Amino acid sequence: MTSKQAQTVAQQLGDIPVNGEKLQAEIQRLNRKTCILLAQVKILNDWLEGKRQARQSGRIVGESRTGKTMGCDAYRLRHKPKQEVGKPPLVPIAFLEDIPSDCSAKDLFNEILKHLKYQMSKGTVAEIRERTFRVLKGCGVEMLIIDEADRLKPKTFAEVRDIFDKLEIAVILVGTDRLDAVIKRDEQVYNRFRACHRFGKFSGEDFKRTVEIWEKQVLKLPVASNLSSKMMLKTLGEATGGYIGLLDMILRESAILALKKGLQKVDLETLKEVAAEYK
Repeated sequence: MTSKQAQTVAQQLGDIPVNGEKLQAEIQRLNRKTCILLAQVKILNDWLEGKRQARQSGRIVGESRTGKTMGCDAYRLRHKPKQEVGKPPLVPIAFLEDIPSDCSAKDLFNEILKHLKYQMSKGTVAEIRERTFRVLKGCGVEMLIIDEADRLKPKTFAEVRDIFDKLEIAVILVGTDRLDAVIKRDEQVYNRFRACHRFGKFSGEDFKRTVEIWEKQVLKLPVASNLSSKMMLKTLGEATGGYIGLLDMILRESAILALKKGLQKVDLETLKEVAAEYK
């Protein structure tokens, strides 16, 4: 379709209707990120604390948008860094959130140094590794959490393994099922990170309770939608597979669509209309 044809179609369809001020405010509210303290986040924090105290490594696996990053960051914040004059800062938990794709050993070491507020190093991999190990030890790091760890190059996992072996720092790899596929290619790496915490998937009563929490604390529509009723739960369960990230997306979109229809709640027809796109 040429630009001229597209312009003709746009003219035929007319301008997109503008939402009223009240409706737009509700849509903006529903689009804002909301932090809900689920029991699952506490369980994750308890699991991490156990690994820190035992100086054992492991991995956290779950679908995207399940809250893995938020849960790990909350754990980091609970272990506040300490600073004494004339001494390196003590940073119990180092959390790398944004490692680059195809992360090399050099990239990883520089990300660690940057996180600990040290200037990134130049030199050979061996020289940067030595500096990184010295900084990790000097800062008293007890646990290193690497988010989206499937971005690490295969050879970089050996460096991660050495951080665990040589410094006795608990290393936690975080990612989706893709991470499992990557680390299982190397038996030595897999054996270091065999302990696995699965995060973000609900079933049965846990799923029902989570839906109720989302309706009351996130959607907060004028009229109760009864999303935990049998047909509503069935629709949500089939569309989400029990994953909280998908649940969040579907419920927010359903609430916005319901409001645009002039409804005060999410009805079954609207929920099914949105959920059908995610199957």
